[in-house]
Amino acid sequence: MVAVTLPDGSVLDLDDGVTVEEVAYEIGPGLGAATVAGVVDGELVDRHTPLSEDCTLEIVTEDSDEYLQVLRHSAAHVFAQALQRLHPEAKLTIGPPTDQGFYYDVTNVDLDEDDLEAIEDEMADIVEADYAIERVERSREEAFEVYEDNEYKQDILETEAADEESVSFYVQDDWQDLCQGPHVDSTGEVGAFELLDISAAYWRGDEENDTLTRVHGTAFPSEKDLEQFLERREEAKKRDHRRLGSELDLFSIPDTTGPGLPLYHPAGKTVLDELSGYVRDLNERYGYEYVETPHLFRTELWKKSGHYDNYRDDMFLLDVNDEEYGLKPMNCPGHATIFEEGSWSYRDLPVRYAEDGKVYRKEQRGELSGLSRVWAFTIDDGHLFCRPNDIEGEVDNIMTAINEVLETFDLDYTVALATRPEKSVGSDEIWERAESQLRDVLESSSLDYHVEPGDGAFYGPKIDFGFEDALGREWDGPTVQLDFNMPERFDLSYIGEDNEEHRPVMIHRALYGSYERFFMVLIEHFDGKFPLWLAPEQVRILPISDDNLGYAHRVKNELDDAGFRVEVEDRDQTIGRKIRGAHEDRLPYMIIVGDNEEEAGNISVRDRKEREEQDIDLDAFLSHLETERAEKRTEPDFLSE
Repeated sequence: MVAVTLPDGSVLDLDDGVTVEEVAYEIGPGLGAATVAGVVDGELVDRHTPLSEDCTLEIVTEDSDEYLQVLRHSAAHVFAQALQRLHPEAKLTIGPPTDQGFYYDVTNVDLDEDDLEAIEDEMADIVEADYAIERVERSREEAFEVYEDNEYKQDILETEAADEESVSFYVQDDWQDLCQGPHVDSTGEVGAFELLDISAAYWRGDEENDTLTRVHGTAFPSEKDLEQFLERREEAKKRDHRRLGSELDLFSIPDTTGPGLPLYHPAGKTVLDELSGYVRDLNERYGYEYVETPHLFRTELWKKSGHYDNYRDDMFLLDVNDEEYGLKPMNCPGHATIFEEGSWSYRDLPVRYAEDGKVYRKEQRGELSGLSRVWAFTIDDGHLFCRPNDIEGEVDNIMTAINEVLETFDLDYTVALATRPEKSVGSDEIWERAESQLRDVLESSSLDYHVEPGDGAFYGPKIDFGFEDALGREWDGPTVQLDFNMPERFDLSYIGEDNEEHRPVMIHRALYGSYERFFMVLIEHFDGKFPLWLAPEQVRILPISDDNLGYAHRVKNELDDAGFRVEVEDRDQTIGRKIRGAHEDRLPYMIIVGDNEEEAGNISVRDRKEREEQDIDLDAFLSHLETERAEKRTEPDFLSE
């Protein structure tokens, strides 16, 4: 017998080998008939999957969130079938669903954007034919025969399926693909679809492997859903941080300097400095002391911390005088070493360190993308060392700081509690207490969150905040992580009230995550229209004619003295052209000065929402700017609608 736990907490005791679909029928005939797939212990599986161990089970129907993933996986197969109908020589590799649709990596065929329309037409024929999609089990020997000319599928059989006596294929009409599924019942259910673009990819994501052609597509149950997605996608392209970063002269990543190594131009560095100043104020308010660690360490440190074994392939390693050194992929070992060098009493704890630490990780080149994934990035890192009974209070303080950050920037986010993975360190009692403490903090904060079972770090559970970029991709942001491993590896201790040595708990936290990724999120979130306090140029003064340049500079001097970033547009242009230029540069405010303003000793003010008002007292405007900056308001609000 197996015990199957359902989402409502009820438990069904059923025969060993019962399938997901049979469990659904056990619950009710309507649910059984509607079953598309199942989620077993968090993993999406085919409805015919047998259950041989106690597990949790969620039935997937067309109304489930997971249904779209199943539909898109089937759309990837429809694409692959259509491609091989038109190009029988094409070799297939993998074609998974994604948050935005699906992709399929192929090779041995020359494709460009002009080929997509013909493939879409063939896909439409396959969907209209409404072929049944059937799961078929084949022996490994049969599978190798099917793919005798496809080294990529053979590689999959030799790795992912190495221990399996049989493997699953999904068959539609006269076409088949090695796949674990799940899929919808027939090609006719794919509904609305579109092929989006073509890019290059590496087999297994490794730049040392073959280069493949990646075709991206998407699919939805209805044309209306597809149209809405395409409209959002076009809007997202306008907000893409890579495009805006170039237009607003914020950053660049030239080929000559190396991949994933961003250069911040003066405007971009200004934004980063403001972000750093804000987080420094928060750190000082919450009792963090700033430390600094070098970019490079002997690999003895990384061996001691465990990163050498776990991160060596992602580290930049170099030989210096016959000794191996590594650019740091994380700041925590340096902070643990600083703590290790001291002698601590329970009265000294918690000890809180902060550092804007530059780190380096050797991501695969095919994964690099603007500021979202780079080789060199800076983490607004914080590590604190505390007694176990201080965990809840310290995490609560960190969450309060993170909430302040999120509210300041008016960001949408998701929250996840990541629990103990299979491979972990620490006793059951420590993990249960730690997870309970994190859960209590989340509950008391009234945040909506979901649990990601087994997704914690090997050294402790964590709370993760995630953001979506303009293209709908999810990225990690602020995080709180409990760590029982590093204190053990570094033999950290403090003297307790009993005069005995005790092991502290280490807490990792970041209020932004990395500056690069957070900057990316802000560029897209604000569409380049930064709040006044962040804007690289906060006010631009537009003289109507050269005769007003002297007055424009006197106004500028007053704003300069108050610490604002102000420029005078002194190029020989019409005032209309100057206004358009300031709007294109997404400036919060423009000050317009002409003969009337100079004679009256006042100004005209215009904001990026195209609101304008004349006869403004400069001191009144300056007072408002100071308030708007101090309160970190997200939109200019001096002028009313």
